[in-house]
Amino acid sequence: MINFIIKGFTYYFIIINIYAFIVMGYDKIKAKLKKYRITERYQMTLAFIGGSFGVLLAMLIFRHKIRTKKFFIGVPVIIVIHLTLFYYIASFLDKMMK
Repeated sequence: MINFIIKGFTYYFIIINIYAFIVMGYDKIKAKLKKYRITERYQMTLAFIGGSFGVLLAMLIFRHKIRTKKFFIGVPVIIVIHLTLFYYIASFLDKMMK
């Protein structure tokens, strides 16, 4: 049962990070074309719900939102929070399996 939960979370994080990366890339294209943009709130929400690595990778590759303090500071903070949560959840699940 626990392995099923871990697999589910793993698939979720892979999918949400790929999606967040694509959204950031799409927004960069829209910015260059001076078209309607994807809101920063939506992009930060994607980072907060698990897509922080995808957002950060897109920021670095596309050089998008790197001058925005909300992203430059906020996304790494969210990553630290996610890694901390992952550590505590993994520790809890490890204790459950013993």
